[in-house]
Amino acid sequence: MQTPRITVIAPMKNEAENVGRLADEIAEACAPLAPFECIFVNDGSSDDTSGAIAAARQRHPWLREVRHAASCGQSAAVLSGVRAARAPICCTLDGDGQNPPSEIPRLAAPLLADATGRIGLVAGQRVDRQDTASKKLASRFANALRRTLLHDDTRDTGCGLKAFPRELFLQLPFFDHIHRYLPALVKREGREVALVDVSHRARDAGASNYTNIGRAMVGALDLVGVWWLIRRRKVAVVVSEDA
Repeated sequence: MQTPRITVIAPMKNEAENVGRLADEIAEACAPLAPFECIFVNDGSSDDTSGAIAAARQRHPWLREVRHAASCGQSAAVLSGVRAARAPICCTLDGDGQNPPSEIPRLAAPLLADATGRIGLVAGQRVDRQDTASKKLASRFANALRRTLLHDDTRDTGCGLKAFPRELFLQLPFFDHIHRYLPALVKREGREVALVDVSHRARDAGASNYTNIGRAMVGALDLVGVWWLIRRRKVAVVVSEDA
């Protein structure tokens, strides 16, 4: 197989009903970006997500599965997908179908065109978010607090639609829920963040694996930790190097 230009990564936990549609939409959206590959990371699902992925692979030979023995969370699933990726650019989206795959080319375009290597992240920001009022309110509060402390200038870091250089992601300090702090961590590395407004849609099948209270509890600790990482960052400027 040709080396893919991009790898699309979708974390999945108990998303058997969403696998087929998502794979078909990725096929249509990414056709202009060929060659590409897609990795569905099965994060310890207890339903037939693995069987649904196997069925989708019969139609789409570029589709791969990475399977966790037990559920480790979204960030760990993204990391497993990035480690397994064969392309220099990775694009992520949620496995629940709420992130339209049609947005993937818009995320990949700035990185594919970036000859300077300055861009370290293209982050989607949801417009007209299709979620419950309580979830949107909790997200709005968390985003405002994060922007105040981290100065990452990003309206919506919780959006699953993101694109980044594989090599850079693997250099970042990893922790659970890192996906919500990628803009701040990428800027910490001296790289630019490009923001793209993206559409959002309601979940058609399955159930959310998150609660507002659970997100708030881990988010408070993560926010302090990322704030500390940014303040402790030192960049050495090399003025000479012997061969």
